[in-house]
Amino acid sequence: MNFNYKPLAAALIILTGLFGFSCQGGDSGKTLPILGSREPVERVVNGETIIDTVYHQVPDFAFINQDSQVISQETVKGKIYVTDFFFTTCPSICPKMKSQMLRVYEKYKDNPNVVLLSHTIDPAHDTVAVLKDYADRMNVRSDKWHFLTGNRDSIYDMALSYFVGVQEDEQAEGGFAHSGDFMLIDQNRHIRGHYHGTEQEDVDRLMQDMDLLLKEQQHEEK
Repeated sequence: MNFNYKPLAAALIILTGLFGFSCQGGDSGKTLPILGSREPVERVVNGETIIDTVYHQVPDFAFINQDSQVISQETVKGKIYVTDFFFTTCPSICPKMKSQMLRVYEKYKDNPNVVLLSHTIDPAHDTVAVLKDYADRMNVRSDKWHFLTGNRDSIYDMALSYFVGVQEDEQAEGGFAHSGDFMLIDQNRHIRGHYHGTEQEDVDRLMQDMDLLLKEQQHEEK
């Protein structure tokens, strides 16, 4: 597969330099990093200047799922979610990605604080009906795992906001090139982890980090 990873690689280099890209998981005393840019913001409280840190946040979005429902930031409000990018006719990495995401689905399908979002990068072909058939064949619930379509440019812009590389490529299998990344997002729409969605061991790490993030969420709500 001929895929120009340069823009994505540059973003990941920045992330690695700022935060140390690997996630810390497994031990109860550790927390996951927040990935992406951060900006200091000054505010005055009782005459004193306080500097807060504003972290990169996934922007507002609105796409259509396999049930023709609008899925937006309101859908994931107060929840953690895992996201990826694929297309239904993908002959290469997508089947492996979906088999691994299905493991995540099976573990968390009864947890109301977890959602899965899979964005098609071929919306011209992957209509609502196509995504519905795809989800039905995987035998997954649409209220838990949303397969999303919409405006092509909006989907590709969203991929960039997750630091995921996608592009049309006539030389690639299926006509599209994309990374097999899974991204873990917290209830504040901060990116908390990056994982290779085709590798079982890395998806194991994802689920360990999800458990850690859910505990963190419970602690914040107390």
